[in-house]
Amino acid sequence: MKYIPNYFERGQLSKMFFLFPDPHFKKKNHRRRVIGPYLLDEYAYALQIRGIVYTIRDVEELGEWMKTCLENHPLFEALTEEELEADPVVKLLDSATEEGQKVARSGGQTCQAV
Repeated sequence: MKYIPNYFERGQLSKMFFLFPDPHFKKKNHRRRVIGPYLLDEYAYALQIRGIVYTIRDVEELGEWMKTCLENHPLFEALTEEELEADPVVKLLDSATEEGQKVARSGGQTCQAV
């Protein structure tokens, strides 16, 4: 992920999706998490102004980590409730992937941050 500038031009992407990433529970492996303080700089480079990062996960600890990282980064801000309701992608995050369908079948909970 740290090589994103090698593959994308500045502002080339309008949306990025991180759906059910590996949680890397051990503290020594937190640096490998796909959403983190340093990688967000890379994502901000590739995203257009007002670009959107969609995240969903089924591990509450990881959900809080990702949400905190995004909230604390100066180049990212959460969408308003009106924007979330108007975005058709948000409604599909729970069910559009095989992992999402598996979580739904098992009665698990998911956490979103957009």
